[in-house]
Amino acid sequence: MKIALIGAGGKMGVRLGRNLARSSHDISYVEVSEAGQARVRSELGAEVTPVEQALQGAEVVILAVPDTAIGAVSAKIVPILAAGTMVVILDAAAPYAGHLPSRADISYFVTHPCHPPIFNDETTAEGRNDHFGGIAARQSIVSALMQGPDTDFAKGEEVARIIWAPILRSHRLTMEQIALLEPALSETLAATLLAVMKQGIDEVVARGVPAEAARDFLLGHLNILGAVTFGHVQGVFSDACNKAIENGLPRLMRDDWKGIFEPEELAESIRRIT
Repeated sequence: MKIALIGAGGKMGVRLGRNLARSSHDISYVEVSEAGQARVRSELGAEVTPVEQALQGAEVVILAVPDTAIGAVSAKIVPILAAGTMVVILDAAAPYAGHLPSRADISYFVTHPCHPPIFNDETTAEGRNDHFGGIAARQSIVSALMQGPDTDFAKGEEVARIIWAPILRSHRLTMEQIALLEPALSETLAATLLAVMKQGIDEVVARGVPAEAARDFLLGHLNILGAVTFGHVQGVFSDACNKAIENGLPRLMRDDWKGIFEPEELAESIRRIT
């Protein structure tokens, strides 16, 4: 396939570009900023291609640009694409918010990494230290064919498996399901609760607990508590821990917190970040 990578000199573009460069496909790297162009040359060992040339005959166009730029970038690119071209977007937020141009004769494919799981079987130091994924640690991915013939899913998944490699599992979802996973589940819920845990460490340190001890204690407990909670190991919490959870839930969580998954609140959350 001829693939055009838009935003090749950005942080995400360079990550994807390294994996694409190892594939057998014909890759064109598009980058408008001088600093980004320099990164394409230094990090990828490639030359930048003018956007019009890169799009000419491209079967797949990957938008490796921030969510806030998807609307503006796609508005310039999509109208000049040949019919049947696939546009790959790396997050469901902008598509969910309606920031993609309306054009019935092209395919829109959304894909996003799950990132390497906390509980894994990585055997190398490089794999254990690849927390984002796409380098040495296996990660699962989620993908959705937003529009286009169903046969195009296989094409999009092939590209997704390349850019996020190495792959553990590949899940086919709908765009709406991916939006429930991010931002609602992974960011609004999980990232927020993790930020609260960090604030908890700061609080006990302010009350006299040595910082290293507090960090070791919490991260160690997250390991075993997470393993039991998500069924990675067989086990149960102590009666005291179960009682602490029972008392802690109403103290920490609002009764209506699951509203973050409702369509109206999800749409508003995505509107704010795009």
